[in-house]
Amino acid sequence: MKIRDIILYGHAGEIRRISLKVNGLNICTGRSSTGKSALSDIVEYCMGQSNFNIPEGPIRDKVAWYAVIFQFPGEQILVAKPAPASNAASCSRTMIRRGASLEPPLFAELQQNADDVTVTSLLSELLGIPANRTQISLEHSRDSFSATIKHTFFYIFQKQGLIANKEQLFYRQNEPFMPQAIKDTLPILLGVAPDDRLEIDFKLRVAKRDLKIAQKQLSEALQFSEQLNVRAFGLLSEAQQVGILSRGVTPETTDEALAILSEITKWKPVSIPDGDTRRIYELEDEITAIRKERTATNESLRATQLFAQKEDGFTTEAQEQKSRLESIHALPSQLETGEWKWPFAPENLGLDTPIAEFLLQELKSLEQELVAVAGERPHLEEFTQKLEQQIIELTQRLKSKEEALSAAISANAAIAEMGNRNAAAAKTVGRISLFLETYRPDDGLPPLKARVDELQDHVAQLEKDCGADDSAGRLASILNIISNRIGRYVEELEAEFSEYPFRLDVANLTVVADRPERQIPMNKTGGGANHLAYHLGALLALHHFASNNKKPIPSFLFLDQPTQVYFPSEQKYKAASGSVEETERDADLEKVRKLFSMLYSFTTQETPGFQIIVTEHANLRDDWFQNSMVEVPWTKPPALVPEEWKVLSSL
Repeated sequence: MKIRDIILYGHAGEIRRISLKVNGLNICTGRSSTGKSALSDIVEYCMGQSNFNIPEGPIRDKVAWYAVIFQFPGEQILVAKPAPASNAASCSRTMIRRGASLEPPLFAELQQNADDVTVTSLLSELLGIPANRTQISLEHSRDSFSATIKHTFFYIFQKQGLIANKEQLFYRQNEPFMPQAIKDTLPILLGVAPDDRLEIDFKLRVAKRDLKIAQKQLSEALQFSEQLNVRAFGLLSEAQQVGILSRGVTPETTDEALAILSEITKWKPVSIPDGDTRRIYELEDEITAIRKERTATNESLRATQLFAQKEDGFTTEAQEQKSRLESIHALPSQLETGEWKWPFAPENLGLDTPIAEFLLQELKSLEQELVAVAGERPHLEEFTQKLEQQIIELTQRLKSKEEALSAAISANAAIAEMGNRNAAAAKTVGRISLFLETYRPDDGLPPLKARVDELQDHVAQLEKDCGADDSAGRLASILNIISNRIGRYVEELEAEFSEYPFRLDVANLTVVADRPERQIPMNKTGGGANHLAYHLGALLALHHFASNNKKPIPSFLFLDQPTQVYFPSEQKYKAASGSVEETERDADLEKVRKLFSMLYSFTTQETPGFQIIVTEHANLRDDWFQNSMVEVPWTKPPALVPEEWKVLSSL
């Protein structure tokens, strides 16, 4: 697969056609900003790339359609795509035309008849990419996918910022997931997988999936069988705990246990009576009232008892006074006659004396008080006994009410407990039902074991078939062949470390120089000229193998501004503008000539029929260089897009 024409269509129907030699070196040189670098973007856009990466400016504003005619053995394919709608970043609409020899269609003939998916499928088929799926291990999270022509872009485009980049060897290698895509698809493009690998891989994936399912089923069946008795009797114990099975039931066999469990699943919750919390509140109020009444009665009793204690003190004191008077014979012996014996007088005295009158008056008063106290005591004792009896009655009433309250609370708790027990029983019944639904008898184990053994043998045979071609060894051999050729181009460009063997490191997607002391990857080297040599060495070696061994990689390579590294500065390089004189004046002319001479020799001698397209600022006087130029050096104008073309808004 190569490129014959790159075609642009103006909004007014104008056509700009850049014709290329399908075999050999094609050089497009000229001033900066004339559209040279956009050529590879246009080709990529017409190879099934939906994203529109054409640079801003006249190439976007003045072009309505982009087209490329691809050359295949015995057939040409035209793919044309319109520019995306205003402000859109992509377009998947395409036009496809096939024929032995095609010419660019007229603008009026351009119409959509396919899409990018169709383009990708058609070009992949014509290129010879076999039906395939990437080999992804089961432990990896990424999905398997098919390699298409889009997975060859890594090896056919070298943009300006890439061609001498020491960190990145392949196109789009720095984008997410792309490094792994390169590693997954390169073995397919290099023809490592056998022709029937897709069918074998598919059968192997299906067989491994079926084996995994069967092993899981067998494991569950074995585990279920081993734990059957434990689970069954455990559920019976749980049923007894929640009260839906009598504790005296003890099955002796598994069948009996299963039968009892089956009966338990018919359990229905018992009805729950309504609770009466109002009675509890009434009893609490009555108890509070009784306690208040008993407290008041206790206070009255204590006051009465205190009063009685004071009366007892008075009586005792009066009796003591009377006793003292009697002890000294101060009282008359005969109150009627008034005779008494005064303790200090030798003879009896009469009662008409002042002293006698006073004493008699005191004695009379004392006697009256003692009589009064003795008369009140029976009433006081009666009142005290009445209060004590009242307290006893209140205490009995209080105890009775408290017992009634306790019974009411217990009744409500029992009602709540019935609800909780029903809920616990329902959960147990649910677990028993699930257990019985998933139960499988042991007679299902032999077929499962036989199924697993059969699938294991089938997977082993398919894995043997997959490894019969020694894919890993074949890939290593191919990479060795490619690596052995890299050093040849590096040496021809006089790059650093060219005295050591080079190899293509697919694991890290770089080029490595193998020194005896240690390996040197490309990103550990310096100098843009060295990096350019390593890039070209790897790509030319890869394409040499693919072209000479009929591998499904397009037979063209786009190189954008490779000789920039041979100019003293970027300004000097841009100033060259495709001029021979400026190239000879400012560039390292000998290295520029070696580079283009190597590319020319690659397309004419090493790999005849291969196509290399170089967009450049440099120009050489050599005839072979001038014969390789696509057009005269581009200035402004003429350039990729003619100046007279109008933008859509000005039409």
